[in-house]
Order: sequence, then structure tokens, then C-alpha cells
Amino acid sequence: MRERLLGALPVSEVGLGCMPMSWAYSVENADPAESRATLHRAIELGVTLLDTADVYGPYTNEEVIRRFVVDDGLRDRVVIATKGGLVPIDATSYGRDGRPDSITKACEASIGRLGVDHIDLYQLHRVDPHVPIEETWGAMAQLVTDGKVRFLGLSEATVEEIQRADAVHPVSSVQSELSLWTEENVVNGVLAHCEEHGIGFLAYAPLGRGYLTGTLTAEAIGDNDFRSGNPRFTPEALTANQVIVDGVQAVAERLGATSAQIALAWVLGQGGHVVPIPGTKRRRWLEQNVAAADVVLDGDAQAALAALPRSVAPRY
Repeated sequence: MRERLLGALPVSEVGLGCMPMSWAYSVENADPAESRATLHRAIELGVTLLDTADVYGPYTNEEVIRRFVVDDGLRDRVVIATKGGLVPIDATSYGRDGRPDSITKACEASIGRLGVDHIDLYQLHRVDPHVPIEETWGAMAQLVTDGKVRFLGLSEATVEEIQRADAVHPVSSVQSELSLWTEENVVNGVLAHCEEHGIGFLAYAPLGRGYLTGTLTAEAIGDNDFRSGNPRFTPEALTANQVIVDGVQAVAERLGATSAQIALAWVLGQGGHVVPIPGTKRRRWLEQNVAAADVVLDGDAQAALAALPRSVAPRY
């Protein structure tokens, strides 16, 4: 697989979001053996970037990577990206804690759960509004100096926050949502700022949390599924947004691809610094996602996708 850069960190142009293997989306259907096979298959296909976070689970997703990647002797073939800075309140809500001491402890705990001696990309999951980002980022920079972390990233940050952090220590990546129905980071200038300053952009939920694939139904979203409380996944919103799914499917049929591949090809086309990290716990979806890197959107396809409406509901 071809590579793209997150700052100076080379990674596969399509990464793997590991969250669904233990949290958020129909976890009751997660099969540990299939998760392991999916991780191994990803590495076979050239996927090097594995994205996780301490609060996924909470505190279980990093252990999945340890058991199925690190303990299986595959550590040197992957770039492990994890996050800290959020503290679980209940099953679906979190507080922010960007205090330097808390960040240091969170990183050390992640290293322990992952079973590694360092983290390749350590990301601040959310900026704490009660702690100057310079203080939080300074503690993260110290983790680099101490050899516990190689590169640093932000998640859901504004241009101003990126600039303030970058003045303390280089920002290698910014992780935010980006898809055909979520373009806030185009509008707010974050995507362009990253491109102009050599910062990678990790696009999470590039498939609209499964909706843009055309395979998700309201009945498939259980009460324990994160999407059950999301405004975009009410029956009314799903019905109203069906026009987006239909438009993507029409392009997919013309190009001989799947809807998921069209959605991912669109994200990849937003800039050479963009790396989508679709999440899955199954090999069949992984293989489909990876193949999206070879899908070429012609002018007609790009025009058709650009003409699609965006979601009738906010993402949170």
C-alpha cells in the first residue's frame, strides 16, 4: 500500500480504526477471533496505522492491540496511535482532563496496556478548556523527550489551538471527523491549515459511522450502540438522509465499486495529507476499505458527490 505522511511519520494511506473491536458499535457481536484475524489481515495488506484510545471500552481497546498484535510479534510492522485526555463519566459521556500530571499518567498507563516501550503517535483526545493548551502540550512534549512517545497529535482542535500547540512542539497530526456528510473541518479551515503546515489529517468516521455504506438500517442499531443516541441516527434523520446514500450508490454502480469505497475515495481525494481510519472488526469490510485506495473518481463522479446534500442533523 502507498504511504502518506503525518508530519514526518510515514503511515499507510488507509489506516484501521480499532474502536469497534471492543466499544461503541454492536460490541456484543464482536468475535475476538475475528478481530484478531482482521488485525493480522490488515497488516498483510500493508495497513500500518492502528488507531485506538484509552477511553475506548473504556480501557479495553488498547489491550486488544496488545493481545492480537504486540503479543503476536507484529509490533515492528505497525504504527500505534492512541489518545489520552478524556475521563469516562458513564457509558457514553466523558470529561476532559488536560492537566500535565494527568496526561503523563494516562500515557504511561496506555504504554502498559499496549505492552510496548513507546507509543508512535500520542494524541490529545480533546483540548481541556480549563487548562492552557501550552501546559498540556508541554507535558506531551516531555513524553517525547523521555522516549515514551515518538510523535504528537491533536483531536478535534481548532486552527488557533493547533497553532498554539505547534509553537511549543511540532504537531504531526490532527484527528477529526471527515466524510461526505461531515465537512466542518473544510469549512472551519482546519483541513487547509494542516495541508499548508505539513500536518497530517486523520479522518475518523469516513463512512459516516457506517451509514454511507448503504448497509446500515435503524433496526441494526441496538440500545447499547453509540449511534442510538446520535441525532443523525434517529429514524427521521435516517430517512431524510437517504438521498445521500442513494447518490453515493449511484456513483458506485457506475464505477463498479461499493458505496463504502466511493465514500473513502472521496476522503482520500481531499488532500495528500489526509489518512482515513475506517473502523471495523471484520475482514470482509477491511478488505473492501483497503481496496478503496485504488478507486479513481472521475470528473462526473466528483461533480455528483459535490452536488449531494449534507446531513439534516448535527453529528452530536
